[in-house]
Amino acid sequence: MEDDNSDNSGANEKKLLTVVYCGVCSLPPEFCEYGSSADKCKEWAEKNLNNEKGVSLVEKGVGNLELEKPKAAPKQEEVKMLPGGKVKRKEQPTILVTRQQRNKRKWVTIVSGLENFGVKLQDAAKIFAKKFSCGSSVVKVAQGEQIDVQGDVQDEIIDIIMEKYNVPAEAFFIIEEGKKVRARD
Repeated sequence: MEDDNSDNSGANEKKLLTVVYCGVCSLPPEFCEYGSSADKCKEWAEKNLNNEKGVSLVEKGVGNLELEKPKAAPKQEEVKMLPGGKVKRKEQPTILVTRQQRNKRKWVTIVSGLENFGVKLQDAAKIFAKKFSCGSSVVKVAQGEQIDVQGDVQDEIIDIIMEKYNVPAEAFFIIEEGKKVRARD
């Protein structure tokens, strides 16, 4: 009798099922084709999904994915994929140089966005103060930090930044009559 019970208990055992999840989208490989990053999932699956017999598991699940050709992305803009397949483009860093009237004949030149190019604002403010023989300071504003330089030195300050910090001319914008325009064409 004991032998009969031992045979039945072996038949009632359940086998554990191991499910493999994609390292890119965290879905099972069979569902990767429905995600927003199917091409990346296929690359991941080809590298990582081989069973111990050497048979590629890609052929079973992900291998039959038909991928659309990716649309040509703009050269300068980087694209970031958001959940749901939405695309967020990364803007190129820019430097905005504006001038603001203080009194009737007094001006302040404001430079913002320099930190995006790896420039230490405190050092740049010191260089501007020495070059133009005027006051220059780093000011914290809602958008970050900016440099205020006393005087109307809008054109000269662009030349100095391009020369000292190797910033391309396409990165500079100025505000003219309330519109943002490129500083150098």
